[in-house]
Amino acid sequence: SNCSQMRWPWIATGIAIRTSRSRALGTSTFAQSQTVRPHLIVEKFPCLSDNYGFLVHDQTTGLTAAVDTPEVGPIVSALERRGWVLTHILNTHHHFDHAGGNAELKHMTGCTVIGPREELDQIPTIDWPVLGGDSLEFGSQNVEIIDVGGHTRGQIAYHFTSASLVFVGDALFALGCGRLFEGTPEQAWASLQRLASLDPATEVYCAHEYTEANLRFALKVDPQNEALQRRAHTIAQIRAAGNPTVPTTIELELQTNPFLRPWSPDLRAHLAVPDSEPDVRVFAKLRKMKDGA
Repeated sequence: SNCSQMRWPWIATGIAIRTSRSRALGTSTFAQSQTVRPHLIVEKFPCLSDNYGFLVHDQTTGLTAAVDTPEVGPIVSALERRGWVLTHILNTHHHFDHAGGNAELKHMTGCTVIGPREELDQIPTIDWPVLGGDSLEFGSQNVEIIDVGGHTRGQIAYHFTSASLVFVGDALFALGCGRLFEGTPEQAWASLQRLASLDPATEVYCAHEYTEANLRFALKVDPQNEALQRRAHTIAQIRAAGNPTVPTTIELELQTNPFLRPWSPDLRAHLAVPDSEPDVRVFAKLRKMKDGA
């Protein structure tokens, strides 16, 4: 059942398929954080040992989505703190620290679960399966679904286009990318290129605080990168103060994340990789090195 239908019966008519590859998620009224965009608030909070939980609240309609469900307690606490009602869950992939709270939250609230069609068998709580290329309306917000498979075979990202932010799950991290548990280097590299093509100012919400470990690896493989050295200083200050390094931006990752820079002559020279080697092979080499680090 749909939480919005339960609490606001008139909303059901706002949930419709606009085209064969787009849906509208509904409408209503509510409001009020860490990141504020026109009509949109993102509430970020720690979960488990190193996950982040995110609530996305559309001020125009009152719709509120949890992006993944790593831990129920902190999600419920954040909802209560803000006075928001959970209407949706947006799953990026099936791992337990991303979808483990779905059933309990759905039982508590009746919310609608949106998630990757390719992983429907592993996330049985999904109500609306979506694929890369689909487009949703989340209240006043347009959301484009991006295929970011690699870490898992069907992982997706949620790109809030007018707010210029993207929730990437474990596809891309600050200075890193997700380990390839199910996908191939070719698939993961294509996924990262899709993210890299977004507007450079796009804010990137990744799901873990892995930045310090990623930084150590990045400095080893790309030691000549001055932007990376400057970022290292900034990260040290942020973490010393106990603050998160998430979100990052596409621009910052393009400048400093080795997994988005396999074309870099300095990085290739450091890895003793010839100019003729395709980017995807350099990416695969980096991922293998990081796996063994």
